[in-house]
Amino acid sequence: MDSFKGQGGIQMLLTAEQEAQHIVSSARNMKMARLKQAKDEAEKEVALYRSQMEAEYQNKISESTGSSGSTVKKLEDETDRKIKALTKSTSMVSKEIVDILMKHITSVKI
Repeated sequence: MDSFKGQGGIQMLLTAEQEAQHIVSSARNMKMARLKQAKDEAEKEVALYRSQMEAEYQNKISESTGSSGSTVKKLEDETDRKIKALTKSTSMVSKEIVDILMKHITSVKI
């Protein structure tokens, strides 16, 4: 009878050990699933953040490019106005300058 109790005790221990292994295995699988889920969530957050930063960067580039294009246009307009003003003022005094030069060239001091 004692051997039967011993056999039953051993069988209970084996059953308890298998049950414990199942519990540990299940907990390990749940932990791995949670780690994978956390990794996926983190990757999504990183991708979202990266896309936001890229969009902000592209906006800044387009703003600076747009403003430099308008700056170039303003400079070209200002240069054209100055050239026209200089051409106009030169044409107004060119006759006088030619007369002064001719007077100095043709007059000889003795």
